[in-house]
Amino acid sequence: MAKKILFIALALTALACTPANAQTLQDTTAARVKQAEDKNYISLAIENDSLGGGTDRFYTSGVRFSWFNVNTPVPEGIDTLADMVPTFDLNETTSTFFSLGHNIYTPDDIKISGPQNGDRPWAAWLYGSVGMATFTDNHIDELELTLGVVGPEALGKQAQKFIHTHITNSPTPRGWDNQLDFEPGIILSWQRRWPVAFNYKMGDYLLRAEPNINLSLGNVYTYAGTGITFVFGPYQNYFQDTPPRVRPSMPGTGFFETPDQDWSWHAFAGFDLRAVGRNIFLDGNTFTDSPDVDKKPLVGDVSAGVAFTYDDYRLSYSINGRSQEFDGQGAESVFGALTLTTRF
Repeated sequence: MAKKILFIALALTALACTPANAQTLQDTTAARVKQAEDKNYISLAIENDSLGGGTDRFYTSGVRFSWFNVNTPVPEGIDTLADMVPTFDLNETTSTFFSLGHNIYTPDDIKISGPQNGDRPWAAWLYGSVGMATFTDNHIDELELTLGVVGPEALGKQAQKFIHTHITNSPTPRGWDNQLDFEPGIILSWQRRWPVAFNYKMGDYLLRAEPNINLSLGNVYTYAGTGITFVFGPYQNYFQDTPPRVRPSMPGTGFFETPDQDWSWHAFAGFDLRAVGRNIFLDGNTFTDSPDVDKKPLVGDVSAGVAFTYDDYRLSYSINGRSQEFDGQGAESVFGALTLTTRF
């Protein structure tokens, strides 16, 4: 199934990447950014299996807090990094974003205190990142540098116990003594999206397709992927970006405009497939012996959701499925994603 999804995604990407209009997205975006009164977009994305599958296993929690600014100068050092990437161009549409995030991964049964050979290792990932998004012709390029820590210093044990005790009233997780050891982590991520690759107007509504390709390199994640997202909503609401998400889900910038009546909506659905070279949360620590499992080389995500915009706020929810990531995994991961964005 995963190989079939990869073939379809590559085919759709190849067919859809030809610009349809003489005026480029870069031209349109540059004009809109200059006219926009609001330059800052603050987003909080929460991904949790309790919001979707009602389980407490595998990829169980992800939180990402992001600030996207369409007028912030590119930080020194990041612009130098951008110059080293031949596919990334700095221009008047280039915007900067900063993020803080925390992920938690657990085995199937969190009530077991001893080692669970053959099941997913206990692990947490605490990180910060800085990145850029830029429009060139009819595509968006994003470049992001992420630094963080894996191991006890990532505070997975404390975070999960607090949530289970004070928020969800879930069973106490007992196996954190078996988590991965301390390791600093680095990821360099690049992605390209074609937001106007396909547009089909149906009266007052618009259906569009946004294919993507992406690459991440580092000791935490190394993978290459592709996929496509379909968006349907009112035609006047077409200039919206997808909500920010937690990697390796494909994150958007969170940028949105509000129509004249102050509220709007759009629905979205899509899939992504990754060829995984390294996943520290399955492969274990890079330089020391630690729990590990045999990961699968291809992992696919499918998602569907809806976003509601009112004035300066947007709330989105999606249900997500992730294919089995390692040999012996009993089931796919199902989780929900909730993202709240405000602008000023």
